[in-house]
Amino acid sequence: MKLIQVLSKLHDDYCAQTPKKLKLIDAYLVYILLTGIAQFVYCCMVGTFPFNSFLAGFISTVGSFVLAVCLRIQVNGQNKSQFPQISPERAFGDFIFAHVILHLVVANFLG
Repeated sequence: MKLIQVLSKLHDDYCAQTPKKLKLIDAYLVYILLTGIAQFVYCCMVGTFPFNSFLAGFISTVGSFVLAVCLRIQVNGQNKSQFPQISPERAFGDFIFAHVILHLVVANFLG
């Protein structure tokens, strides 16, 4: 019973206090997490015949997740004191640039 109350309170506080841009990043994080889980389950059920393809896709999801977490940390207003010179626009630009580099590496790994 207490677990339900705690989760309900957590959900209510999240909905009330989290800005929309952070909720959007969180939705992206959930999507990337589910994509990685689906790839792993598929690999376990079907096999890893084109292993480079599986590995490239999984590296892409893990890398995208890490980059999105970094973006969320930099954009969060509560962390402004730790990133005083980084604007949200700059953080998003860095995120996009890192994504391009990540996916160039992933495409190169595919062969």
